[in-house]
Amino acid sequence: MSSPIRILCVGAGHMGRSHALAYHSLGGFEICGIVTRSPGSRAKLNEELGGGYAEFGDYYDALEQTKPDAVSISTYPDTHADYAEAAFEAGCHVFIEKPLAETVQAAQRIVDKAKATGLKLVIGYILRHHPSWIKFIEMSHDLGKPLVMRMNLNQQSSGDNWITHKNLMSSISPIVDCGVHYVDVMCQMTRSKPLRVSGIGARLSDELPEGKINYGALQVTFQDGSVGWYEAGWGPMMSEVAFFVKDVVGPKGCLSIVAEKAGAEGQSANVDAHTQTQALRLHHSELNSDGEFTKADDTIRLDDEPDHDELCHREQEFFLKAILENDDLTDHMDDAINSMRIVAAADESFRTGKTIDL
Repeated sequence: MSSPIRILCVGAGHMGRSHALAYHSLGGFEICGIVTRSPGSRAKLNEELGGGYAEFGDYYDALEQTKPDAVSISTYPDTHADYAEAAFEAGCHVFIEKPLAETVQAAQRIVDKAKATGLKLVIGYILRHHPSWIKFIEMSHDLGKPLVMRMNLNQQSSGDNWITHKNLMSSISPIVDCGVHYVDVMCQMTRSKPLRVSGIGARLSDELPEGKINYGALQVTFQDGSVGWYEAGWGPMMSEVAFFVKDVVGPKGCLSIVAEKAGAEGQSANVDAHTQTQALRLHHSELNSDGEFTKADDTIRLDDEPDHDELCHREQEFFLKAILENDDLTDHMDDAINSMRIVAAADESFRTGKTIDL
């Protein structure tokens, strides 16, 4: 039996914690260290994992001392490119949370380094591992073309969640941070080339750094005529009404995620609710000679509904398999660049007031 992959866990926030739990429970991994700037956060995570793991306050020191086989990066996006490049140079495979980096250029640097070294790079597109979202994308292919895709995820945050959001927004906007997930879903639905993007945004709090926004929306047009809309906002002022919209419309009907629990008022700040689906509703557009619908809507109940920690577990199983079986991740990496280009173009569009041609 091969030795476990020794992995260095960097970051102990919501995502870092969930990934560390996965590494702790998966026999194919062995945590060799936990890195955070805050002594309290890494000590808290270490305790939750049963203690005994080495703790570090500096990433580069940890990389040198532990000499891991792989690195898991769950820090703020402005550190991603430098941390990933250092890991590749040290001969490590890399798992990195989305968005891949702060800019398209930095994201491309990471992907280029992975390809040049031949080491594995997996980006944390958690929805790609959710059976309900996989089904949602699969069924969208039967709706005809063009598609109209509508998605949002607004979060009414306060307390520690608002502090985290403000820290994130010092380097990246909500439309970029969350948008890569849902734009990636749109690209999988259309299987078409994105052509142009327009974006809007607003600064709804004086607590934000100058020039930063906490609300944004984008519209993207694809080569096959499909169009997509996405919006994201963070903060104590955000509405709890209709914060969770996930549907796709085509000539043959429409398909929607029905998330009674996730879409309920008061749930927008609950990260566990963001991936929950409960059911899909399929509407058929066909009419008879009297102009009436020929079919009733179908409700597809979804039995396999993993929680957030379980989804992270499945992501890390994917990472482990990619390392052990030498899987080709070229498409995975290129798709991450593609979705990053779209959301970055939306941010540019808002700032310039112009539609951006891709």
